Amino acid sequence: MRKVLASAAILAVAGSAMATNGDNMIGVTPASQAMGGIGVGMPIGSVDSIFRNPAWMNSEKGFAVSFGGILFMPSVKARYNGSTNGDTGYVSSRANFFTVPEIGITNRINDQVVVGIAAYGVSGMGVDYRNKDPRLANMHTTLQFMRIIPAVSYQVNPNLSVGVGLNLAWGSLDMGANAGGGQSSSYGVGAQLGIGYKVGDLTVGFNYQSPVSMKYKHVFDSNGDGSYEDLKLQQPQEVAAGIGYRVLPNLKVGLDLRWINWSDADGYKQFKWKDQTVIAVGGEYQVNQALKLRAGYNYGKSPIRSYSGLNGMMPTNNIPSLAQPFPDFNVQWFNLIGFPAITEHHISFGGSYQFTKNFAVDLAYVHAFEKKVESSGQNALMGDANATVGAKNAQNEVGIALRWSF
Repeated sequence: MRKVLASAAILAVAGSAMATNGDNMIGVTPASQAMGGIGVGMPIGSVDSIFRNPAWMNSEKGFAVSFGGILFMPSVKARYNGSTNGDTGYVSSRANFFTVPEIGITNRINDQVVVGIAAYGVSGMGVDYRNKDPRLANMHTTLQFMRIIPAVSYQVNPNLSVGVGLNLAWGSLDMGANAGGGQSSSYGVGAQLGIGYKVGDLTVGFNYQSPVSMKYKHVFDSNGDGSYEDLKLQQPQEVAAGIGYRVLPNLKVGLDLRWINWSDADGYKQFKWKDQTVIAVGGEYQVNQALKLRAGYNYGKSPIRSYSGLNGMMPTNNIPSLAQPFPDFNVQWFNLIGFPAITEHHISFGGSYQFTKNFAVDLAYVHAFEKKVESSGQNALMGDANATVGAKNAQNEVGIALRWSF
């Protein structure tokens, strides 16, 4: 199974800096992304439903397969300004172009049961400041996280469907600052439960994803003794609910709310990430029998906040499995220089075209508006009594998927 996961990971996670809601992508298929990442409260497509709400797999009438990819183009910048060491200004990361494929199939077994399996790159981030300004410590990081999800949906009655999925996870982490130990992989298991209810033109849905615990071995030397320690990093649980409504025969709209529990997830909790409540809204307009147009909006407040007066002397933050605790300033330095998952506002557009009875193409474009976060305090490690660390992050994505249904 580990060989299967690792092989799939090469296909399903080809990039790293894809943070949007924290380090999670707003959607895993172009159809969902074009509508702001919705898919909990109304069905977007059977392959998308495997991840967002497996109950909606029952919206597929027969056999379906989807293969696609996303070109992810972040613009990430970092700044360090110390009272002794001076100001770097905002320096651009060289990690600015990635591909993130997705693939999945679903098949109706009988009138009540649909099964499916899909592989997605769902989370990640990273930067590359090597050979830039030495005050950024040659920081180059990658976090990649993908899920292979076998799932089943059961139609309880004409209105109600339920779905469950097993999340087989693969992750890769590189904390490649001056003390980084290189790339490390880990495996984990989680589960999810989805519920979908449809009455007339109204749909409502619920989805729960469990936490997935990962342990990345030999990734960081926190105390400078020459040995690299492990890091526990748990992808957080999520609770989501949504609603959809067909306003007109050719127009449907949806609204999802998702709660992402960063503050209780090992690793993120100690790096002081805050929980997110994500709102996603989107709509689809059927122009004619072949053409659909989509648009959406997604917002989630950054889990990394701004602070002032951070202590740089007292190592009070015990990061799971690392030998040396971190002072508050160092925690924020790692967040903003190494893992700046701070974008908040996203707009999206797209559409699909049905070329034949069995074949269609989905397209999506997502723009995340630039967000800046800065924090200040004492940086004892670099000898700056007063220091400011900051990050800027903006993103563009273009996605395409090829869909066949029979």
